[in-house]
Amino acid sequence: MSIARKLKPDQRDRLLVIACGMIAREVLAVKEQLGLDHLDLTCLPAEFHFYPDRIAPAMDKAIEKAKADGYSNIFVGYADCGTGGLLDRVCEKHGVERMAGPHCFAFYQGMDAYAKVADDDMMSFYMTDFLCRQFDAFFMKPLGLDRHPELIKDYFGNYEKLVYIAQTDDPELDKVAEKAARMLGLAYERRSTGYGDLTTELASAAAQA
Repeated sequence: MSIARKLKPDQRDRLLVIACGMIAREVLAVKEQLGLDHLDLTCLPAEFHFYPDRIAPAMDKAIEKAKADGYSNIFVGYADCGTGGLLDRVCEKHGVERMAGPHCFAFYQGMDAYAKVADDDMMSFYMTDFLCRQFDAFFMKPLGLDRHPELIKDYFGNYEKLVYIAQTDDPELDKVAEKAARMLGLAYERRSTGYGDLTTELASAAAQA
């Protein structure tokens, strides 16, 4: 018996979620909400949001490591997220499931609800609780908008509105989203979605573990 198995004898009975760092807080909230004590979480870097080509190869390595650590129940906490089907190939290779849908903005709203607004949202810039908390780190500084606000039109000129998909009711996050809409010159809409399909899919994955 390997040292890893001696240290972690019950990994086979647990569910490991390998998720995007952008939804880590939300996965843990659902875990607590549903009492999923046998759910473990590990995350890939949130910055992969900007580099979707890195997601599939990193997930491939993460799943291989998880299996080596003794996990037999693994769930991928990503939608396609811009990988163009490459993440699906990794999931098929390892026999694991992922979140349904094209991106987290869809599954937070729920796939049925998203299907009804997808066409109208083509010119919308989405924000979530995470992106509100990290607006400066993810947008202002990397894009240089804090130093060159004139670039706003170059980056956001094709958008018509900012849609804040709210997982929680936090007045401070509302203020960030509203301020961002004003700064970017976009109409503002707030949608209180909660955790959407993240709740049902994690519950289903945990039930099968």
